[in-house]
Amino acid sequence: MAAASLTANVTMMSAGAPVAAAGFLGQIPALALEDGTVIITTAGAEQRVAAHPEAAILVAAAAAGRFITGGDDGRVVSVSPDGTAQEIADEKGKWIDAIAGREDGAIAWSCAKNVRSRDHEGTIKSFAAPSSVRGLAFMPKGYRIAIAHYDGASLWFPNAAAPPDTFKWKGSHLSVAVSPDGRFLVTAMQENTLHAWRISDKQDMRMSGYPAKTRSLSWSFDGHWLATSGADAAIIWPFKEKEGPISKAPLECGARPAKVTSVRFHPRSLVLAQGYEDGFLLLCRIPDGAEILVRAAPQDGRAISTLAWDATGRKLLFGTADGAAGLLDLPA
Repeated sequence: MAAASLTANVTMMSAGAPVAAAGFLGQIPALALEDGTVIITTAGAEQRVAAHPEAAILVAAAAAGRFITGGDDGRVVSVSPDGTAQEIADEKGKWIDAIAGREDGAIAWSCAKNVRSRDHEGTIKSFAAPSSVRGLAFMPKGYRIAIAHYDGASLWFPNAAAPPDTFKWKGSHLSVAVSPDGRFLVTAMQENTLHAWRISDKQDMRMSGYPAKTRSLSWSFDGHWLATSGADAAIIWPFKEKEGPISKAPLECGARPAKVTSVRFHPRSLVLAQGYEDGFLLLCRIPDGAEILVRAAPQDGRAISTLAWDATGRKLLFGTADGAAGLLDLPA
């Protein structure tokens, strides 16, 4: 049980539908709901934007002061802080399976095997992956995209004629994360395991032992730790050394009789926000394991589905699978 509490600093909200993603448009909290709506909250007022009026939001990412959403209507939509919704692309009814964005305004999305990348000037390039793509992430430097697909991952330069660089491991890879220093590439697999590669020489490593599938990955700001969901504690792997987690045991934080469903590192400190399948939410300090309660598990509570810090690390936004949401405002 957490030793201290920040529950009095949380403002709860009713989203009204399961929350697919949370993010900040600058300093403005925003939620993408599975019913196709984006909620923007400013100065106590709430604006609901019908980004996908007759469809569900499947994936979303907040970047460059916008919320980019992808739906089962095949549309990619950009929502601005003032509530303006702009259609970026229409894949003619094909589901949008993954979305990524970065702060210069570039975005990427996938539908089936096709990956599209749109740079900050609006130029779109396409790549046909070996199989359906379920995970995308921008590399920290250069206009390069990490792509998770069957039997491994690829690194694609949209503006280069050369074929993508491939990282092979048999199986279905469902999400991807790249370390902030660009040294490591990690995928979560259909099995209860992760796979990682050192990008410089493709040395690969397997991180296993999870009782459930890992669906949430988050790097610490310094790239030394990777936090993951899928167990009854946050599993936090060490990546500071050249060998990454090879022959090293992970840290475990916040063990409870409920599985962790969402993790998100603080943008400036070694503090991890971690939510559970019963709606419980806490902060855990790395590496000493000190815990602070943010939200106790409500009766019949559903999973914390998404977490997002603002750029300053003063505010934490969360959403749940049963349509609840909350904003933690940390004391100065």
